[in-house]
Amino acid sequence: MDSPVISRLFRQLSRHRYCQSAAIPLSRTTHWIHPARTIQHRRLAHNVDAETRRRESQWQQRTALFPEDKSEEYKQYPMVTADQLRGRRDRPKRVKMLMRDFIEDSLYNPSYGYFSKQVVIFTPGSPFDFPAMADEPEFHTQLSARYTAFEDALDLRKPNPARQLWHTPTELFRPYYGEAIARYLMSNYKLTLYPYHDLIIYELGAGNGTLMLNILDHIRDTDPEIYARTQFRVIEISSSLAAQQLSSVRKTAASRGHEDKIRIINQSIFSWNTYVPSPCFFLALEVFDNFPHDAIRYNPFTEEALQGTVLIDGLGDYYEFYVPKLDPLAARFLRVRDAAVSTSYPHPLRTARFLRRLRSRLPLSPNLSSPEFIPTRLLQFFDILAKYFPAHRLVTSDFHSLPDAIEGYNAPVVQTRYERRTVPVTTPLVQQGFFDILFPTPFNVVEPIYRAVTGKLTRVCSHEEFLQRWAYVEDTQTRSGENPMLGWYRNAAVMTTV
Repeated sequence: MDSPVISRLFRQLSRHRYCQSAAIPLSRTTHWIHPARTIQHRRLAHNVDAETRRRESQWQQRTALFPEDKSEEYKQYPMVTADQLRGRRDRPKRVKMLMRDFIEDSLYNPSYGYFSKQVVIFTPGSPFDFPAMADEPEFHTQLSARYTAFEDALDLRKPNPARQLWHTPTELFRPYYGEAIARYLMSNYKLTLYPYHDLIIYELGAGNGTLMLNILDHIRDTDPEIYARTQFRVIEISSSLAAQQLSSVRKTAASRGHEDKIRIINQSIFSWNTYVPSPCFFLALEVFDNFPHDAIRYNPFTEEALQGTVLIDGLGDYYEFYVPKLDPLAARFLRVRDAAVSTSYPHPLRTARFLRRLRSRLPLSPNLSSPEFIPTRLLQFFDILAKYFPAHRLVTSDFHSLPDAIEGYNAPVVQTRYERRTVPVTTPLVQQGFFDILFPTPFNVVEPIYRAVTGKLTRVCSHEEFLQRWAYVEDTQTRSGENPMLGWYRNAAVMTTV
């Protein structure tokens, strides 16, 4: 954030201060929270008036040494959930909620959530002609030019310096990426289900609907018999994206004969209550990274787990508390992980106990561990698959590691975009709806948990390995031999049910 304009804006966008644990009244409770970038969020003033100058000291980054005590407010404020906030038009104040509910409200609230109101998915136009490109840098140049032209066109209609624009492999490598998924689906359908069952495909979070159309196009063009038995159903939480997908179907898919095969279901997968006994494929591509997580810290002496809670005061400022009583979902996740996962994974308590105790006795040292972010919502997703889609086959792809993550274990990247520049911050406690909060997916933990919950077998491979098997890689290979579709997303993996 070296630009003064960006610095000034994000000082106004979001601000939070950490608070001591209400449950552990130790002498150093004000030291253990990681100091984060603090940014004022309530006003986007363009003029620096006297009041702003008077409050300028509050824009400065706070340390965790002497946070404001909000213990009394924590006792008084009601506990709410993201579901209870879905009907609200304004961001809540004078409440407290679990970290996962704060993240879910930030990303998915229908009135101000990031995916509900802010997101624009980049569409490059006509497919890239990769064989005509000299090398991968030329692809970068063409992509940059199309990005600029795409956003210039949006600005002509409605300028927006805080537009949240992002891309997916489906859009960048259209239609080749979708065709690779289609080949995987068709091959496995023919081997195990055809001709006794229809090819039923569910996609969770379909974006612009591009993957859906690419898959249906490929099936129609290569195997009419399978196409005649294909059904495609999209489960989309965002009303705006659901409307966009429906519009795409009516404008484009109808002329291709797809309309009677597609159904757009505008609801959250977490409110799903319809039993689907038929065998089906369930696509969840780059959706796990935006599933809300809980924040857990550990007492270095007793190894007790404490769960993170977010307090929002009357001014709309954020404070973080940790309490020793875990809610049932977080407690169950820890139990299932302990029982199912046999391999080693990063964890705050992996260091020797005497070293943790020694460190905690040092002056100004934290009295709790660094935070661990656990995918509790993902566990609920697996529960829904097991309960309502017992004959499903999961196809999921996501990032197993992310650069520029905040401090902690399995910690997210928290970022926004301003004047066409990505701006990362160091805390998830930011103005709801303005920031993307995306987590890595530790497949060495997720895979055994999925197996334990659903009773199914799985296979995990790299993103590149999956595409080398199912894509026609020559379609995206440049003259130099470089292949952007294989080279990009090296930090991603694919997990499939076998």
